[in-house]
Amino acid sequence: MFHKIRNVAATEDFVLIVQFSEGVTKRYDLNPLFEKIPVFKALQQSADLYYSVEVDVGGYGIIWNDDLDLSCDEIWDNGEAVKTEFDGMLSFGEATFSILQM
Repeated sequence: MFHKIRNVAATEDFVLIVQFSEGVTKRYDLNPLFEKIPVFKALQQSADLYYSVEVDVGGYGIIWNDDLDLSCDEIWDNGEAVKTEFDGMLSFGEATFSILQM
């Protein structure tokens, strides 16, 4: 199952805060990837690159450039759920789509 990403924010210490369209927010730590997948070390070497993270077209992942991306499933499966004041809220686009299907 694919989980659509609504928003991503890069924080200090190479941790991402990722909001999903289901109304769930996950904290994803990039640090373990630096040793497992060497191409991710580029994020440590360039703050501009690291902070340029954005949601990929369609919300099925996040992307930095042509070489660096993560799927929504990776973040969903390995991210840590965090409580926010927005938990349980669907995005307007998702809510509109649901209404149209009725």
